[in-house]
Amino acid sequence: MAGTTPGTPRVLRAMNDRAALDLLLKHGPLSRTRIGKLTGLSKPTASQLLARLEAAGLVVATGTVVGRPGPNAQLYAVNARAAHVAGLDVNAQRILAAVADVTGETVGEFELRTPGRRADSVVRQVADALDGAIKDAGLTRSEVHRVVIGTPGAFDPGTGRLRYASHLPGWHSPTLLEELAAFLPMPVEYENDVNLVAVAEQRLGAARGHDDFVLLWNEEGLGAALVINGRLHRGFTGGAGEVGFLPVPGAPLVRQVTKANSGGFQELAGAQVLARLARELGIEDGAARGSGTHHEAAARLIARAAEADRAGDDGPYPRLLDLYATGLATGLASMIAVLDPEVVVLSGEVIAAGGEPLRRRVESELLELAASRPRLIAGDVTHRPVLRGALESALATTRDEVFDTSR
Repeated sequence: MAGTTPGTPRVLRAMNDRAALDLLLKHGPLSRTRIGKLTGLSKPTASQLLARLEAAGLVVATGTVVGRPGPNAQLYAVNARAAHVAGLDVNAQRILAAVADVTGETVGEFELRTPGRRADSVVRQVADALDGAIKDAGLTRSEVHRVVIGTPGAFDPGTGRLRYASHLPGWHSPTLLEELAAFLPMPVEYENDVNLVAVAEQRLGAARGHDDFVLLWNEEGLGAALVINGRLHRGFTGGAGEVGFLPVPGAPLVRQVTKANSGGFQELAGAQVLARLARELGIEDGAARGSGTHHEAAARLIARAAEADRAGDDGPYPRLLDLYATGLATGLASMIAVLDPEVVVLSGEVIAAGGEPLRRRVESELLELAASRPRLIAGDVTHRPVLRGALESALATTRDEVFDTSR
């Protein structure tokens, strides 16, 4: 609202407009009377507000309330086509892309497989994935207001280069961000993939209502997102939360960790550890050696262990859960000692596969290893959480821009 004075009629109208739009996003279609009650506005003021928003293309009439005494009341909803955003989830094997309308509904998706692609084709890969989702949504590039791209690691704000993700070919060029900005017509933002999972959980999932939390993620790699006073903490180079490199007791001390792309906590509790633990316990699990990536195999193994625990099995599978929980709790205890979070969200395919039996064991270990007692909760956003977080991040900025009627 630059160029306006707080308390002027124009600003107050804009504040009321935004409050009404947020209510419509939260509750869905509402009548003029209901909007008036929820905002505290008089009927004439609510009518003027809705007329103003309808003229601006931000709300649309969607139907009427029926089955009540008196005339049917007109219902209003946010105009879903007022803006669109896109999100991308990037790893070494594929790029997932999605487009959402301003209400948050996903209207287009596309997956681009990237194994074996030349390292110099990143700009083309991003464009192809984005265009695939835009086409699926029935839109054009010019109708997408903003894109948020999630990657492993983080782009250093000082150099513009991707750090902490040496396994992502082609994404380390010092000119990559400039090339993407020149190629794509809309604003593009970049965020660490685990940070985006935290955004999704904070807006839609288990972390709603919590301003201080840690999210521990275990899928292709082991990482964390840190939310302090309601905001992501990224660190000076964007590397806050790269806890896979965290030195911990019980794991070898890895020097030059970024070159080795490994570290203490990763070697103690990463997905690759489960196969070794299973061998040491004499577990022969054919499902764990099936097709898919190593983290998918690890998830199958930990799911089998959780199932055995629920069935009261006293064999090696519950012991596998014990050992893995100790590894996870060891690194978490160090993080808790520094951050003292209100809650810890456990997320990612490998941890999720362990379910309540694994969460219960990690919590029990932390009672002895950590001085404070944060509550451990399972992540709620389990379907493409990085992509959902990218869309939510893009929507937050876009709504601020599109819903600002003071301009």
